[in-house]
Amino acid sequence: MTAADVDPITLEVIRNACAAIAEEMNANLIRSGYSPNIKERRDCSCAIFDADGAMIAQAENMPVHLGAMPFSVAAALERYPPETLSPGDAVLVNDPFRGGAHLPDLTLVTPIFTDLASERQLVGIAANRAHHADVGGSTAGSVAADSTEIYQEGIRIPPVKLYEEGTVVQDVLDLVLANVRTPDERRGDLRAQQAANETARERFRELATDYGVETLETAITEVQDYAERRMRGSLEDIPDGTYTFADVLDDDGQGTHDVPIEAAVTVEGNAVTVDFSGSAAQTPGVVNAVFAVTASATYYAIRCVTDPDIPANEGAYRPIDIEAPEGTVVNASPPAAVVGGNLEVSQRVTDVILGALVEVAPERAIGACQGTMNNVTFGGTDPRDGTPYAFYETQGGGFGGRASGDGMDGVHVHMSNTMNTPAEVLETAYPLAVERYEYRPDTGGAGACRGGLGLRRDIRVRDHEATFSLLADRRRHAPYGIAGGLEGGCGDDKLRRDGVERDLPAKTTRTLEPGDVVSIRTPGGGGYGDPADRDRAAIERDLAAGKLSLETAKAVYGYEPGEGK
Repeated sequence: MTAADVDPITLEVIRNACAAIAEEMNANLIRSGYSPNIKERRDCSCAIFDADGAMIAQAENMPVHLGAMPFSVAAALERYPPETLSPGDAVLVNDPFRGGAHLPDLTLVTPIFTDLASERQLVGIAANRAHHADVGGSTAGSVAADSTEIYQEGIRIPPVKLYEEGTVVQDVLDLVLANVRTPDERRGDLRAQQAANETARERFRELATDYGVETLETAITEVQDYAERRMRGSLEDIPDGTYTFADVLDDDGQGTHDVPIEAAVTVEGNAVTVDFSGSAAQTPGVVNAVFAVTASATYYAIRCVTDPDIPANEGAYRPIDIEAPEGTVVNASPPAAVVGGNLEVSQRVTDVILGALVEVAPERAIGACQGTMNNVTFGGTDPRDGTPYAFYETQGGGFGGRASGDGMDGVHVHMSNTMNTPAEVLETAYPLAVERYEYRPDTGGAGACRGGLGLRRDIRVRDHEATFSLLADRRRHAPYGIAGGLEGGCGDDKLRRDGVERDLPAKTTRTLEPGDVVSIRTPGGGGYGDPADRDRAAIERDLAAGKLSLETAKAVYGYEPGEGK
């Protein structure tokens, strides 16, 4: 059967049905997740793949997960070829050097077979990835800013069956749970991941039954080819040439400062090559990314400057070639520490690709967003019941200004598309208190369209000693503005103890005393366009809302009260 044998209506129905399966998976994962990290922050992603491991559809959740998840599926199939798999199997993996991204992201890969037991035909694969709030390692929360090798970062799981023919492999589960601080929470989140994949298995088999395996496979291949044609057509609209941009990470947490990441984006006809050869060698600290993370950020950035309606499947990635030399900060070799690569390098990779394409894709250009995930972990023994806890969250900041309007204030940007942990949930689930949560005035980069504001979130440790880790960036190098727009404000972090406020390094792990308050102040977004062109009414709205101080309005925009009325 060829694509010509499948009518366009059937193709469209199957394409949307596959997308709906991924979204239903994601909804079930969030609904049944055990930890606030999944239920509230939604730090998870779901996708379905064909029998060869090529992505069919994804739930539009975490970009840093979705572009990298195909590497986990490929690793699972390499370890367990289809002939070794059975209905009800599920493969667990988190090893960054074997298909993972960083250790807290656990990926579960489930094969989908037809109903006909005599054929046992593999027709698809369901996969989801969830960030677990603790996977062991040297520090509660498993995002230690002072790691120097992956062995310090938590339990490392190569592709291994967690479920076999529908039954949990108890030895594997016991091994995982014995290496984490919060085993009950981990067990609950793994069950939610299994439930999400079971949802996909049921729905995808229904599709195979309704349309027949041959029609379904033909339609999926055509949808992937269609996405490739759309991507190639969109790339043809970008002038041929090589466009370069470089930026830096502030530091690696081990004394290496200004870690460069450089992209040379070459558009040639209907294909694009992104070359990271100018980037730094892998560092002694945590800001190293494996290739899957760099690929994920690259796919995302290219999609941002092409047609956002292109179906997000394997075909859309075919025209994109990536060159990332081994042993660099964008393609680290073991035993490098990599927890920060997934979190921070991914953001800077996005920044440099978008920066390179500003001039040739002006209608989609934006000032740099906050450029960091502002990763915060707390851990210790909950004084309320004597049980261990581990809390992890990322913090929002400013979105970049763009031609169509101001950047959004206080949002998770680019590769981090999560929500926040509501203060009420944080204070109920953990022995912590949110003392202050607000926008940071004047942090949005000035411009005709200003950048979004950063956030301030102050968290107090209640009645116990806690381990704290902060892994953040854009504290020294501000998010860039474009088209004459100014930089966004840098982030800043403080520790208040006994009424005295001290500076906190952006990458630090330390012990906190009862009553200590950590204040995380996130970056704003870069501005777009000449600040002199900003509408006076917009300035006055920001003044009235407390987003802009009168002093800054006068100094940056030349604003004078009473004029222009």
